[in-house]
Amino acid sequence: ALPQRARLLDNMAATGTAARGHLEPGSLRERSNWLIHMHYVQQDYDRCLVLVEEQLKLYNGLCEYPIYIKALIKRQRGEIQDSLQLFQAATCLNPNNINNLKQVGRSLYLLGKHKAALDVYKEAMRLNEEDWEVWHNQGLCQMYLKQYEKAIDCFKQANSIQQHDATYMQLGKVYTLQEDFRTAIEVYLEALDFSPDNPEMLTTVGLLYLRLGENYRAFDFLGNSLTHDPKNPKTILAAGSIIQDHSDMDVALVKYRVAAVTTPNSAQLWNNIGMCFFGKQRYVAAIACLKRALYLDPFEWIISYNLGLVHLNTGQYASAFHFFSSSINLKPDFPSSYMYLAITLSRLDDLENACSAYEKAIEMEEDHLFELNFSITLYNNDEIEKAREHFAKFEELYSKLDEETKNSDPEVLEQRQALLSLLR
Repeated sequence: ALPQRARLLDNMAATGTAARGHLEPGSLRERSNWLIHMHYVQQDYDRCLVLVEEQLKLYNGLCEYPIYIKALIKRQRGEIQDSLQLFQAATCLNPNNINNLKQVGRSLYLLGKHKAALDVYKEAMRLNEEDWEVWHNQGLCQMYLKQYEKAIDCFKQANSIQQHDATYMQLGKVYTLQEDFRTAIEVYLEALDFSPDNPEMLTTVGLLYLRLGENYRAFDFLGNSLTHDPKNPKTILAAGSIIQDHSDMDVALVKYRVAAVTTPNSAQLWNNIGMCFFGKQRYVAAIACLKRALYLDPFEWIISYNLGLVHLNTGQYASAFHFFSSSINLKPDFPSSYMYLAITLSRLDDLENACSAYEKAIEMEEDHLFELNFSITLYNNDEIEKAREHFAKFEELYSKLDEETKNSDPEVLEQRQALLSLLR
């Protein structure tokens, strides 16, 4: 597929001499357009701009195509406001050229002026209602205005005119923003019928299945994506995390090594590498990797949470307290953080605050682990009756679990048996 800029230039060419010759039929003002076009598609922008300026000077700025190209180059270089003014000038010269209006709308969209962009796209629709790009871009504007239903309608209309991967990606994104993951997956699967070798699409489906907890299906799609793009860091990170969840740390580290070459400054990558080393009980390496991740993204709560876990495991309770507190400040609605904070506080001999943290965790979510750990902490501090109460609640919740979950953590079984014999 041609890059978007080349496709837009072809669209300009499709309107042909008739559009640009409207000002002065049979004139010589278009004689350098082919040369400007050639330098533009070769990305020789400096030479292209020299030719554009010559043409504009020669014809007092009344050349639509050179203005259009100059605007594209300005936008390419990040000068969005200047590009908007140039596209508007091109529209004034030829208001019947839909490409000019589309580019005005695009520049407004990039400037964050979504309502103004919508008005321009509605104007463009008067010239051609069957232009998929106009519908697609309207959908983008509606999405950023959080008008999700309108955005969905626009993307569906764009696809009914002409199917494009980009439209499917954005339609799926809208459903994901609405947390309708199943419908998002259906959209992406439909897109894969149309474009089966798109690695970005395969990765996105894999990530959605991962989000739904369907790890095997997720790994299927991620593996398929890696066959088409074996160095995609996003895909490697997702596949590595599934491998890591199955405790195959060495294979996961091999995957992460590939990703580290292309994205050495990814906080998520270093976080996962750190937890691989934690799984291998190489605590110094784990802390080093996690601290690098924290340096790269200090506001990612899970990095602080993981650092808390490692420091708690190595008996560095003051540091563990610091990182769990930091994690809770960044994400106060994650109950496990309160449980581990409570364990840390009990190790620091602060029973009162430890109990408060346990109660907060239990208030947020009923979990057998919260009750078991609370019971252990109370028993260790001679609060036998309260320990029995929470152990009874643990037993009640534990009995509701399926056999696979019950046997998944041998340490829980061991602690349960020990506490059962002590509290009799």
